[in-house]
Amino acid sequence: MTRILFDSPFLLGFDHTRDLIERVAKGAAEGYPPYNVEERGAGRVRITLAVAGFSAAQLQVTVEGSQLTVVGKREEAEGERAFLHRGIAARGFQRSFVLADGMEVEGAVLEHGLLHIDLHRPEPERKVRQVPIRTAG
Repeated sequence: MTRILFDSPFLLGFDHTRDLIERVAKGAAEGYPPYNVEERGAGRVRITLAVAGFSAAQLQVTVEGSQLTVVGKREEAEGERAFLHRGIAARGFQRSFVLADGMEVEGAVLEHGLLHIDLHRPEPERKVRQVPIRTAG
């Protein structure tokens, strides 16, 4: 759908925007692990992912360009286990978030099966520039 819109000959140089929309659409289709995004005021945001059963060593948080990626890798359990019911997901995952320009990751904390990733957007420095006025003639 977005490809048709951005393939217009009148929208030259919007490849980055098209790729961004496609990444967001792909990320929205992912359902595991569940997560919350919380506004914490003054340009601060916290992403919380439910990662019960993962240790800090099994999780990786990376930022590349404007994309925040969280990866969880599970080691295979040794020996065979006979489950009567298996309702807890035991699979690895990769979840990505597209960050706005200027967003910075402050850090990540694993606490009680929840991975908290804190981000902030610093206030841009306001610049006032005097524009000289020339006279014609």
